[in-house]
Order: sequence, then structure tokens, then C-alpha cells
Amino acid sequence: MGDNGEILDIKIADIKRTAPHFSHESVALAQALTKLKTGLSAAGAPWGDDEQGTKFHETYGPLVTRIEKSAEILAAGLASIHTAMVDMADGHIDNEELIRSMFSRIDVPHDTEGHGK
Repeated sequence: MGDNGEILDIKIADIKRTAPHFSHESVALAQALTKLKTGLSAAGAPWGDDEQGTKFHETYGPLVTRIEKSAEILAAGLASIHTAMVDMADGHIDNEELIRSMFSRIDVPHDTEGHGK
């Protein structure tokens, strides 16, 4: 519970203001990954094809692939957080409107002093 007794205090404006940051960072990460792939591809195999170079590449090659795949997953995850936050904010607004409309249809009879019975 929050300090004001509310169980869930969702500030829609904060969610909508924060959500785009995830999208921007997703794009920035994807651009960095493209730059990394381009740079590594341009470098070729500077470790050579001798025995030491071959051993290095046997270890290095799979790790590069895993790092690239992980960064792709992270970029997609950041983009999906943006989408989820926007959907959550919109859903919260829709839910509040639904609840408001449900309770606005309730007719509460009042006594002569203005209190509900």
C-alpha cells in the first residue's frame, strides 16, 4: 500500500513519458550492434590461419555469434517493453473508464438528509 492508502498508484503520464526511452535505447542498441558486426566483418580474420589463430577462432567465433544474438534479443526486448508500457497505460485508462461507467449507472436512493441508504 502507498502512503495515501492506495493499493495501486499508477501514474499514466509517467508511464507514457517513460515508454519511449525503451524504444530509443532499442534503436541505439541495434545501431551499435550493426556497427560492431560491420567492424568485425571488415577486420576479417586478423588472428591468422596458423595453429594459434585457428585455436583462437574456435573459441572466439562462437562467442561473437552468441554476443550478437544476445544483443539482438535485448534490442527486441527493449522495444517490446515500450509497446507493453503503452498498452498497459491505455488498458489502465480503459479500465478506469469501464469502472466509472459501471458505477455511474448505479442509482443510490437518498434520504431527506442527502445520505445514501
